[in-house]
Amino acid sequence: MSQQYSDDPKHIEKLYEFGDRLSESQDKSKNVEEYEGIIELSKTSIKAKQLGAQLITRYFKFFPSLSTKAFDVYLDIIEEEDLGVRVQAIRGLPLFCKDTPEYISKIIHVLVQFLNAEESMERDAVHKALMSLFRQDTKASLTALFKHAEATPTTDDQIREKVLNFLRDKVFPLKGELLKPQDEMERHITDLIKKSLGDVTGEEFNMFMDFLTSLSIFGGKAPQERMQELVGIVEGQADLDAQFDISNTNHIDRFISCLKLALPFFTRGAQCGKFLSYLNKHIIPAFDKLPEQKKLDLLRAVAEVSPYITAQVARQMLPEIVQLLKIYMPAKKTGKEMNFTYVECLLYVLHHLAHKAPNATNSLCGYKIVTGQPSDRLGEDFSELYKDFTERLTTVEDLTKATMKKLTQGMSEHNKAMSTAKTDEEKSSVKTKKQNTTTGLRTCNNILAMTKALHAKVPSFIGDTSLNLSWKEATKPLASTTTGKRPANGAGNNMGAKKARVQSNQLANKAFEGISYGGGGRGSHQGRGRHGFGGRGRGRGFW
Repeated sequence: MSQQYSDDPKHIEKLYEFGDRLSESQDKSKNVEEYEGIIELSKTSIKAKQLGAQLITRYFKFFPSLSTKAFDVYLDIIEEEDLGVRVQAIRGLPLFCKDTPEYISKIIHVLVQFLNAEESMERDAVHKALMSLFRQDTKASLTALFKHAEATPTTDDQIREKVLNFLRDKVFPLKGELLKPQDEMERHITDLIKKSLGDVTGEEFNMFMDFLTSLSIFGGKAPQERMQELVGIVEGQADLDAQFDISNTNHIDRFISCLKLALPFFTRGAQCGKFLSYLNKHIIPAFDKLPEQKKLDLLRAVAEVSPYITAQVARQMLPEIVQLLKIYMPAKKTGKEMNFTYVECLLYVLHHLAHKAPNATNSLCGYKIVTGQPSDRLGEDFSELYKDFTERLTTVEDLTKATMKKLTQGMSEHNKAMSTAKTDEEKSSVKTKKQNTTTGLRTCNNILAMTKALHAKVPSFIGDTSLNLSWKEATKPLASTTTGKRPANGAGNNMGAKKARVQSNQLANKAFEGISYGGGGRGSHQGRGRHGFGGRGRGRGFW
């Protein structure tokens, strides 16, 4: 039939004629010749393609035997050089699925290829067509679209990125409208996301986790097993089943970032045992070999998690933590620098672990805590351990008090410098120094608050989160399932009552860690969302 019509006006006239016959027909499926004519004429001029595209979708459902032929011609129309023709054809794609939903996957596949379109009008048409499909059948559309979100060896990374951006910007914000029935659809999209996490960047992973935690099935009233499911997702990204290699900083970064990311789920009852078992078995024993920056990141992450560690895991971790403390708490004043932030972290972890398994400290620090269990080991003499540990505590306190004196003097100098600063650059520099000094004072106050109770033969360990870690904002303490009351032994945060509102930023932390009377550590806190988690075969490096 394609040879019968070569004159453009006749093509248009004939298309209208075929369309009228189909419109008037009571049994359209019998008008095969007319629909075939529409298909053939839609291969000709621009105007014929525009009109033919409308007729092809309008009567598509009546001719299943011609569906492949019709769809192939329509795809040719979409690739037309003329922008107007392409945009119109893109807008019409969802019409194929109105009565033939089995075409949704195929249409989604076509549309995602156009997400890279250079023309904004064309991209807008693609977005609207995709959203039209989502409103027709959200479940099928999600399933089809997420196939393009998975990172595989054959995935076009550029298209995949556009798909992820579309999900983030267009689909996720409409979850309340699209995900119905709620529980069923939220479970469906959760399963799709879990399948898509095989090789993602840190930014992508954070995007997915932010979305998952916004779902009602993981909301405030979600059972503990739901929180554990989220922890399981994060554990998968941390690659805890991989062979540990101290030289693989990518893996260490990923572990630390994932541990931090999982923290909110631990505060809501999920267990962190797998993370901490890996930490205790592989990373802490190799702690000295880690770069300084990784050491600090790791200790901060462990400190923040420590209030939520179970007694069983606490008992396993305590020997390694006490050993690290002895490394960073000098036995005597040797003139060697002490890293105050390391000591703050480790003391905080010690308190929380020992609160869960107090009698484990008998054979580690020489305490005499009676629980009535054989593990008390009260018949053994650990007096030398107690003497050594408390001497270290005294040395730490002396160094800390001396440092506080210098920091207080420095703050006075900073205040004077601020009053005389003239340029914005000078003021900014002084402000950074003041923030740094404030952070240092908070660290020192925390150390003194935590060492005070540890001198007793039977110390009382901090078991809540009333003591605010120096790098955390005082007005935003960690969430806790405990009462949050100040411990009876007075081992709370001396700075807590002041409610210091200064946030310790990256520069301030780094400066404090490098001062001569502080530790030699040069690490700085890593913010969330800057890490790539993949790199397993597709060049997705951690940074």
